[in-house]
Amino acid sequence: MSTSARPAYHHGDLRTALLDAASEMLEAGEPFSLRAVARRAEVSQTAPYRHFADREALESALAVRGFHELRERLSLTGAPADSEDELVGFAVAYVRFALDRPALFALMFGQECDDRNDERVLAAGELRALLADSLTGLYPEADRDALATALWSMTHGLAFLHLDGKLAADSPESVAERVRDSFTALRALAPGGGER
Repeated sequence: MSTSARPAYHHGDLRTALLDAASEMLEAGEPFSLRAVARRAEVSQTAPYRHFADREALESALAVRGFHELRERLSLTGAPADSEDELVGFAVAYVRFALDRPALFALMFGQECDDRNDERVLAAGELRALLADSLTGLYPEADRDALATALWSMTHGLAFLHLDGKLAADSPESVAERVRDSFTALRALAPGGGER
């Protein structure tokens, strides 16, 4: 393919094109370097360095994109859950995201969040804030941090149990039912659990 036949990415969309290419390679299980991503995006081998210092920076940008996508799946408007059913819907969406985008999910949560990467820290923080705000509104008397840890642990654990094949992911409906049943079982353990 001649260079003139390649798409001409301008400053405004080169970063997006590189992230799209890297995302495709990640989900396909292809090892990638900045050069391989440049080839996939059909740009010069030096083009990625305009936006990413190295592969780690590219992976961090993919994680940021993933956190934003996950938050949008949980709440398109960014509004916290205003009912337990909606909170359970967040959990279902979280597990569904993991199953739909397993490599991205693993990248997002498989590495420690680098405190020096403000964008990644903020993106992960937005997700935590959405859960915290939901819990504060729904359970004002509860220990919000402890409850957030418990619910996140359960949901994250369910995601990985499905990804690892320990729980069958036969259909989106069966996965959603398992998440709902797990939430109901935990809720029943709480004082007055059957009253809400």
